[in-house]
Amino acid sequence: MTAQAFGRPASSVPPAPGGGPTWTTTAARLLHAEWTKLRTVPSTWWLLGTAVALMAAVGAGSVSAVSTDQCASAAACQEDTVKLSLTGIWLGMAVAAVLGALALSGEFGTGTIRATFTATPRRWRVLAAKAAVLSGVMAAVGAAAVSASLLIGRLVLPGNGFTAEAGYPPPSLGDGPTLRAAAGTVLVLVLVALLGLGLAALLRDTAGTLTATLGLLYLAPIFKTLISDERWAHRLERWAPMPAGLSIQSTRDLDRLAIAPWPGLGVLAAYAAGALLLGALALRIRDAAD
Repeated sequence: MTAQAFGRPASSVPPAPGGGPTWTTTAARLLHAEWTKLRTVPSTWWLLGTAVALMAAVGAGSVSAVSTDQCASAAACQEDTVKLSLTGIWLGMAVAAVLGALALSGEFGTGTIRATFTATPRRWRVLAAKAAVLSGVMAAVGAAAVSASLLIGRLVLPGNGFTAEAGYPPPSLGDGPTLRAAAGTVLVLVLVALLGLGLAALLRDTAGTLTATLGLLYLAPIFKTLISDERWAHRLERWAPMPAGLSIQSTRDLDRLAIAPWPGLGVLAAYAAGALLLGALALRIRDAAD
């Protein structure tokens, strides 16, 4: 996996008859250019395949490791089987962050970003096109990973005692909370990829971007286990991007959450939007060679 992978510049487009290219033509050109960069890079497909495999494998391991035999009764387990099936998101987010970072930092690393900005002087448009393409790709991959994870949970959980008769209906997208958790998990992957993209525009360095993105995501859960003050633990769950964002996966005991599912996802979205806005500002005021 190399940063050079994302080094193909956007191509210029000839002026339309009677004037320059229209906004629609420019947008289509940029989207096509960014999609071409992404899909022609072997590491892209390795990363996407890894995301699906990891999420499905971790989910399978999680649902296989629990059983109602471990509880006084099946009802006493109080297990959120949908969230358990989607446990693989913890590793899926890391892959999404890497893909988001490489989507831009690679061009800065190879210097080909200069050609991209020469072809498209309004640099925010380049960032917007990358964000749109990245969002579409991550949404498709996330949907595949989530579907596989829920299917595995549906097949494995009843054998471990989590049956409908015991109060654990099999995960189904026909159920409102399950659908919300599934769609929310896909959105978490998209937002994490956009967070990585925004920080890449701001920092322009692959190693620095990955350190910042992964640290922002994973340090809060680690700190939570180390602090004894419940108030600070509650604040971390409410305002840190990963704990807040993952509240969208909960389907049981929502009153015990530090933040409700959709507001929690909104916190993660705010981090991603902030990173993109800062990245767009950095692209505008800094030279491509900096």
